[in-house]
Amino acid sequence: MGLLGILLGLVLLVGLAFRGWSVLLLAPIAALVAALLSGEPLLAHWTQTFMPSAAQFLAQFFPLFLLGALFGKLMEDSGSVTVIADAMIRKLGQGRAVLAVVLAGAIVTFGGVSLFVAFFVLAPMAAQVFRAADVPRRLMPAAIALGTSTFTMSAFPGTPSIQNAIPMPFFGTTPFAAPGLGIIASIIMLVFGMAWLNRVEAAARKAGEGFGGTATAGTATVDDGLRERAATAHEFDTAELARGGASSSAPSLLLAALPLVVVILVNMAMSLVILPRLDLAFLAEPRFGETSLAGVGGVWAVITALASAIVVVLAINFRRLTAVRATIDAGANASVLPVLSVASLVGFGAVVAAMPAFQIVSDWVLGIGGGPLVSIAAATNILSALTGSASGGLTIALDALGGTYLERAAAIGMDPALLHRVAVMASGTLDSLPHNGAVVTLLAVCGVTHREGYRDIVMVGIVGAMIALVAVILLGSLFGSF
Repeated sequence: MGLLGILLGLVLLVGLAFRGWSVLLLAPIAALVAALLSGEPLLAHWTQTFMPSAAQFLAQFFPLFLLGALFGKLMEDSGSVTVIADAMIRKLGQGRAVLAVVLAGAIVTFGGVSLFVAFFVLAPMAAQVFRAADVPRRLMPAAIALGTSTFTMSAFPGTPSIQNAIPMPFFGTTPFAAPGLGIIASIIMLVFGMAWLNRVEAAARKAGEGFGGTATAGTATVDDGLRERAATAHEFDTAELARGGASSSAPSLLLAALPLVVVILVNMAMSLVILPRLDLAFLAEPRFGETSLAGVGGVWAVITALASAIVVVLAINFRRLTAVRATIDAGANASVLPVLSVASLVGFGAVVAAMPAFQIVSDWVLGIGGGPLVSIAAATNILSALTGSASGGLTIALDALGGTYLERAAAIGMDPALLHRVAVMASGTLDSLPHNGAVVTLLAVCGVTHREGYRDIVMVGIVGAMIALVAVILLGSLFGSF
C-alpha cells in the first residue's frame, strides 16, 4: 500500500497541476495521500516533514528567486532586453532569422534575465523577423527554447540559473562546476538544435511552406490559464509582466548590455577569486548554521552578481524608468509564487522520501548500473519529468539521495563538480514534457499549438539535451571533471 500511495500522490500532483491547479495546495494534499495509504501520521508529516523541507528550500534559495525576478523585471521595463534582442536580430538579418532568435535568447538568459521575461519579449520580435524571412511560425517556440532553456540553463559554466545554483549547497560546488564539460555540452546542444531547425526550415521552403497564418505572437495573458502552470517552471510569476512601468525611451546597446556583463564578471570574480581568499572560519559557529564556504559560496556568488547588476541597471535607467517603485514592487512580487510553488514540490518530495516504501524506489535508483553519474541522471530525469519542473525535480532528487551520491563519488575519487553538472543537465531534459509550464507558456505566447510546434521543442530541448548529457557522462567517466 505504501508504494501505491506514493504513485497515487504523484498521479494526483501531475494530473491536476497540468490542468492548472495550484501546486501550493496540490503538493500537501498529494503528500498526505501518500502518507495516508502508507499508514503514516498525517498531521505530523505535514507540519514536521513537509513544512521543514519547504522552509529549508526557501531559506537557501529565496534570495536567488527574489533577485533574479527583480533583475528580469528591471531589464524588461528599462527596454534593455528589447534593445539587445533587436540588435542581434538586425545584425544577423533575415537570412539567419532562426540563429538570430536563438542567440538573442541565449545572451539575455545567460546574463541573468528570467526565462519568462525573455519569452514575452522575444516572441513578438521573432514573429516579425520570421514573417519577413518567411520562416514557418511553428518554428518560433523551438528557436526561443533552444536559446533560453537549454545550454544557458543547465550546461554553460557560470550560468546564474536557479537550476545551476541548486546543487551547490549539496555538493559544495560553484556555478562554474566542470567548465570544460559544460562548454562541450553547450556546443552539442547548440549545434544539434541549429542543425535540426535548419533542416526543418529547408524542408518547409522546399514544400512551399511560409510563415503562414495571421495570428500575432505575444498576445497570451495570464488569464489564459498560464500562471499556475508556469509557477513551478522558473523564478518569475507571469502575472507581474503587465505591472510596473515601462521606460519611455530605450538605452543604447552598450548600456543595455552592461548589466549582463556585470552578472557574468561578478559571478566569476566571487566564485574563483574573492570568496576563496576570504577568512570565513566564522561560518562554523552555531549562529551561522555550522556551515562552510563550500555550503554557501556558490549561492553567495550568484546573489552578489545579481545584486550588483540590479544596482547598475537602476543607475543607468533611473531617469528613464517611469515608475521605479512600481517596477521594483512587480519584480519582487514576481518571485513569491514560483519560490513557494517549488518549495511545495520539495516538501512533497520530503514526505515521499520519508515513507517506508520509498526504500524500494531508492534501492532501484541506486541499483542502476553505470555508477553514480548514470544513477543521478536517471533519478533527476524521472522526477523532473513527473513534476514538470527542473528545479523541483532536481531538489527532490538531491534532498533524498544527494548525500548518498556524494559518498559514492568520494569512494571512487570522483569530483563533486561532475555530479553537479550531470544533475543540472539531467534536470533540463525530460522536464520539457507537454505539461511543463514553460512549454505551455512558450507555445501560447508564440500563438502555436502543441500539435504544430511541440515536436521541434522535443528535438532541441530533449533529444539534443539528452545527447549532450550522455556525452558528458561518458567523458566524465573516462577523464573525470574538467
